[in-house]
Amino acid sequence: MFVRQIYLTKDCLDFIDSQDERVYLKFWQLVEVMTEIKVINSNFVKKLENTQFYELRIKAGNEYRVILFAIDDLNFNECTKAVCLNGFHKKSTKDYRKAIKTAERNLEKYLNEK
Repeated sequence: MFVRQIYLTKDCLDFIDSQDERVYLKFWQLVEVMTEIKVINSNFVKKLENTQFYELRIKAGNEYRVILFAIDDLNFNECTKAVCLNGFHKKSTKDYRKAIKTAERNLEKYLNEK
């Protein structure tokens, strides 16, 4: 039984498709975990402060790939839908500002298409 449905935007899919095989496989494993498990460790899913977004963290070696996503509830554990909006290679905290703006645009586009 599924706990939540995961949707992906084209930007998110393009980002994942451009990653090496290890990151690609980890992403799909984490998506599977998100669909099947209600409570997920904060090493993988974390709320971004002062935003409506969460991050899905993919660790590869000593680097992180981050997927920003939005949910249909105020609490991740209670949500039934998540939309993966975009991804980026985390090099510093400055990378988040640009990625959040992209996520906002992608979420608006996603909601307008529904």
